[in-house]
Amino acid sequence: MRADRLVSLVLLLRQRGRLSAATLARELEVSTRTVLRDIEALSAAGVPVYAERGRHGGFALLPGFQTELTGLNHDEALALLVAGSRRGAQAFGLGSALASAMLKVVDALPESSRDIAAGAIERLLIDPETDLLSRRLVADEVPERIVAEIRRAVLAGHRLRIRYAAVGRAPQWRTVDPIGLVTVREQGYLLATRSGADRTYRLSRVLAAEELAEAAQRPDRVDLDRAWQDRSTRFRTGGDQVLVLVRLDPRRREDLVGTALAVLAEEADADGWLRLEVTFQDRRHAEWALWQLGTNAEALAPQWLRGALRDRAAAIVTRYEVSPAGTVVADH
Repeated sequence: MRADRLVSLVLLLRQRGRLSAATLARELEVSTRTVLRDIEALSAAGVPVYAERGRHGGFALLPGFQTELTGLNHDEALALLVAGSRRGAQAFGLGSALASAMLKVVDALPESSRDIAAGAIERLLIDPETDLLSRRLVADEVPERIVAEIRRAVLAGHRLRIRYAAVGRAPQWRTVDPIGLVTVREQGYLLATRSGADRTYRLSRVLAAEELAEAAQRPDRVDLDRAWQDRSTRFRTGGDQVLVLVRLDPRRREDLVGTALAVLAEEADADGWLRLEVTFQDRRHAEWALWQLGTNAEALAPQWLRGALRDRAAAIVTRYEVSPAGTVVADH
């Protein structure tokens, strides 16, 4: 861990010139005392780092110092920078490692291309935190120690013991055979088997994890994309799902499709609106999704859904009803 930090410290000084101890500490997420110890270690190892005193002082490398890193051309480094800008690394507890790796990628460029690559990456934004409607993309929060333990078991091929809080159930300890990790829309999942049966666990619901010494019972090779698709299909076609027939303003199609489990049929009405058959996870999911669309959608079936939406609308009207005298009628 310290060796990686020392390399990151050298790369920061190479790329950004003179930096204060406080700035280095902030970038490396350590204390200033740790930075000073690392500077001493680098000097003892022969790295030409020196201190400049004064108000604008700090630490710097002697001009011309070179690290021994494999070079990359401009497009190769840019491709890695773009891939590394995605936040999947956060879901797998690799955020710090990614930041260190990106420093090494930039440093590996020929000097003539370094500034070009830095400028290019400023022109590319991948997966911003909000969309055009300012809706924030909420990522799962998973303690790093937990996801690190899970990641080690997955990569080492060891069995895993997790304390999992399933929806509506008390947390329980379970021993599983991990297959792989998947991140989808800022949410991380563990694909595993338990007593031979396929299981999918959301990482944010894992309260504790322990890698076991026992080898996991799993095939040597796995098509993780295919495994995820198979489990997604089973999820969409199982449980207490409901089928809904809805008329929809085509401008809101993506909003509906983005919340439904699946679209089974779709056709255009004579007035330009769309008529779709979609499935939702359960009754509450269907009611919530149609309510978000307001007057841009009409649930045609089932009847219970039409009634539920009508009752909601009536409750809103009652809440905001105004008396003839112009005073608001309070509903106590």
